[in-house]
Amino acid sequence: MAAGPRAASPPVIASGLLDTAPTTPATPLDRVRATRWWRGLAAVSRDTAADGASERILRRFGLVIGLAGVIAGLVELPEIADQSRDIAPGATITAVLLAFGMFPVLAFVSIGARPRTIRMVSGAAAISFLAAMVVILLAYSQPTDAIGSVWVYRVLALGVLAAALAWTTGPAIGYLFVGSALSAVVNLFVVPDVSPLATAGDFARAAGLCALFLWCVVYARDAGARVDRESEVASSRAAAVAGAAARDRERARFAALIHDAVLSTLLDASRGGTESPVLRRQAERTMEQLDESRATSTDPDHLDAQSAIGFLRSAVHEVNPGIEFTARRTAGFDDLRLPVTAASTIAAALAEAARNSLRHATMPGREVRRAVTVTVSAGGIRTEMRDDGAGFDQNLVPVDRLGISVSILGRMRQLAGGAGFVEAAPGQGTTVTLVWGGDG
Repeated sequence: MAAGPRAASPPVIASGLLDTAPTTPATPLDRVRATRWWRGLAAVSRDTAADGASERILRRFGLVIGLAGVIAGLVELPEIADQSRDIAPGATITAVLLAFGMFPVLAFVSIGARPRTIRMVSGAAAISFLAAMVVILLAYSQPTDAIGSVWVYRVLALGVLAAALAWTTGPAIGYLFVGSALSAVVNLFVVPDVSPLATAGDFARAAGLCALFLWCVVYARDAGARVDRESEVASSRAAAVAGAAARDRERARFAALIHDAVLSTLLDASRGGTESPVLRRQAERTMEQLDESRATSTDPDHLDAQSAIGFLRSAVHEVNPGIEFTARRTAGFDDLRLPVTAASTIAAALAEAARNSLRHATMPGREVRRAVTVTVSAGGIRTEMRDDGAGFDQNLVPVDRLGISVSILGRMRQLAGGAGFVEAAPGQGTTVTLVWGGDG
């Protein structure tokens, strides 16, 4: 449950080896699953910072290419029927299903599936498209009259786009040449009176046109990767700036102490010439201040409570400025010394928790409240990311879903003195707790 008292504690995932007894969810799991894709459709239709730039581009290209495949299949149906009058119906149906059948699936999985799934389906669509050309080459055993080109030649760009979405640039370019050559060969054997020179022209036209589509996808994909890298650099830079600010504050405090106490005492001693009780007390007080400064001095690479809170607030609001952020300090304690590296790890895990909430906690028909609470105590910090959204059954999370196990709990597990916990149940929201203590 995201907020308020709980009637029964939902199961907890921790970054350590904790044994917890699962409880029966109050909300039927089927209803939660039924709304998952609806939530995904709503999420993919708006630009948010819940996903990285690369993932958002992947989803939108997957949806567009999938829908384009459906539309192209419908538009080509009359031409397919006309060119297949003398062909066995089974071969025609097989070729159509191979050429267009995976594109509705690609559009569907692009709404809410993981990026790896989208790429796998896109790769399957590309390979299936090549298989369709092979089937046509075998089925059309003799030239067909009154056609300018085989229908699969005209929609080759669909296969190239799917390949560009699924694979890196090298394999996608290889697919472009293979697909263009195969489509030109199909025209050579199916279209009447086609010369080798005309086949070379068909190959050049297909490769040239599809290269434009391939370049668009590759450029957009690389741009998204650059944005993600710049975001990581900006996060590291923010941590460095926070550390520099802590160092500047320490230097200013020490300079003020030197000027106001040490130099003043030395100046009075040089002027006095004789021992004075006032001068003695001033010297003693200066020594006490120096001892206090040495005992409480801040490491340049550590953040105090104020800097740590500001750093975590920036990490959350970079994901979504609408998430509530509250900071609390335990009365009498303000001596937090949080290493900059630890602050970066906590901020990354907290940002991933916020992104997961934005992706998966949405519930149709009502607004989901999300809030982050940071509590600073003596030598430690505790961060909670809560929402009152859909929640989930932790026992049913697939093993390849790495957002929680790696990006949140894994990060905190590797942080000295850190720990992470996830508390969730269907219909009762999710709470992610991140704790760090300097003593471990």
